[in-house]
Amino acid sequence: MTFGSSTGFGEGDACLHGSPFASREPLVRAFKRGCINRTPSLRRTGVADLPLHRGGVPRWLMRRMVRLADAIAVLLVEEHGPGEFVRRLSDPFWFQALGCVLGFDWHSSGITTVVTAVLREAIRPGEHGLAVCGGKGKRSLATPRDIELAVEELGLGEGAREELIYASRMCAKVDNAAVQDGYTLYHHAFFLAEDGSWAVVQQGMCPSDRTARRYHWFSGRLREGFVVEPHSGIAG
Repeated sequence: MTFGSSTGFGEGDACLHGSPFASREPLVRAFKRGCINRTPSLRRTGVADLPLHRGGVPRWLMRRMVRLADAIAVLLVEEHGPGEFVRRLSDPFWFQALGCVLGFDWHSSGITTVVTAVLREAIRPGEHGLAVCGGKGKRSLATPRDIELAVEELGLGEGAREELIYASRMCAKVDNAAVQDGYTLYHHAFFLAEDGSWAVVQQGMCPSDRTARRYHWFSGRLREGFVVEPHSGIAG
């Protein structure tokens, strides 16, 4: 993956060097020129397989992804609010596209874990009105504690804490136990906005065929609870 000067993200670009967030303005201005607010009308069809791959993201790419994610989050929150950012994360097509825009364009299960890690690093509740809870492996077990901290930082009140922790656990239980598709969860991320809306992006693996499946949830879709067509999308 290379970034030439023609893309605006070359080695000499000031927005990719120095403090991670000090020079976000050039990136925000670039996206404000129109590329982020347009929602093209596309026909959604087909199946996306997510093969399991080993390895990690190069540090130089991770740093750039975090800076770009911060700029995108700032723009979307300013234009549409934190709740809309969370809603878009619940769309598997938008989530996949976000990973490609950030620079992780490998056809891999890693896009789920990497994009989540990037957003966790880039997003700060006090500035963006958003919080990222949980993550991959052992990090997912800390989701309830992360939610407690997020509720406090976002000022959602004590009543919301238990409700959100319950939602997180139910999403994981449905996809790990009720949906008997052979995929065991190893990644669980809970995205929370200051208006109380939330999205879950979690992923399971099937060791027999070495593929992954990603499950998306959005609080705005749960009109009939956690078991009646609750997903906003499934990839894989």
